[in-house]
Amino acid sequence: MNERNKPPGQPNPMESAVTRNKNPTAKPAKLTRDVQARLGQQLRSMYDDAVSQGVPDRFAELVNRIGDGNKDRQ
Repeated sequence: MNERNKPPGQPNPMESAVTRNKNPTAKPAKLTRDVQARLGQQLRSMYDDAVSQGVPDRFAELVNRIGDGNKDRQ
């Protein structure tokens, strides 16, 4: 859908928050160090869990088949 066909009131997804800001002189919101630290801890916790799960066997098999040039493929 191009700009001409866009329904009225729909924001352009390519606009940045600064561009959409009603007050052009307003400063962008900033996170305090405490909030940044807490967010970092939560992200690390979430991704550490994902990394510790490892790669499922079926994905490892697919990677091996690709690496072998699919010569084991039936």
